[in-house]
Amino acid sequence: MVARVGRLIEAGPSDRPARIAIVGAQGSGKTTLARAAAERFGAAQISIDDVYLTRAEREAMARDVHPLFVTRGPPGTHDLTMLTALMHRLCEARPGDETPLPDFDKRGDDRVPPDRWRTFTGRPSAILIDAWCLGALPQTEVELAEPINALERDHDLDGGWRRAVNGFVGGAYAEFAAGLDAVLFLRAPDFDVVLDWRCQQEADLLGVAPADLPAAERMRLAGFIQYFERVTRRMLTGGIDADVTVSLDRNRVPGQVTA
Repeated sequence: MVARVGRLIEAGPSDRPARIAIVGAQGSGKTTLARAAAERFGAAQISIDDVYLTRAEREAMARDVHPLFVTRGPPGTHDLTMLTALMHRLCEARPGDETPLPDFDKRGDDRVPPDRWRTFTGRPSAILIDAWCLGALPQTEVELAEPINALERDHDLDGGWRRAVNGFVGGAYAEFAAGLDAVLFLRAPDFDVVLDWRCQQEADLLGVAPADLPAAERMRLAGFIQYFERVTRRMLTGGIDADVTVSLDRNRVPGQVTA
């Protein structure tokens, strides 16, 4: 798949770095692919997870919009203005320029101080953004009417949160995606596999086998992915504007490719 990303880079504009999103559900391997391709082709890799709004900004959204926005992840909880400015700076960089790339501390649930950010030197061949929701299409009012999981039933009974998320999907996130040169979608076989993939990620972080991940941790992750479920299911059933779609099996082995 790294070679396929390379072809997208080659097909990009000649006067600036190509801007490519690598999109997929949690645990699909999008960050791993973006990093490998960036290393091979001299590109800058940025995760949308690194431009989350700060804890204070999300707490303000929780007060002003809906309490569920305090939890990072869904559309509306990223600083797309920061990401846009960063992309512009990378496109304009000269050979010796150093561009700081933001970082987010997920354990501390807040942005890492700028003096600890990594840097990219020079002008990249491309800007690779791994992001789970870029390219997603909004739902209709009818599709939003009924809750789809316990999170929505217990904490979003009137639908205010999911309608706000949907507004971001069809608004700021769609506008950002429209400025990209390509979107590559790693399509999971179904939503049910996402929990297993996310648990594998957590087990790797803890240094244990997936089968040894504590039951309480798996339960916590099952609750967490409910924040992503509606938009992810929408994307898996065709609700995404992607230039290339790579279908994965449950072991993340790529299969059919459509463009």
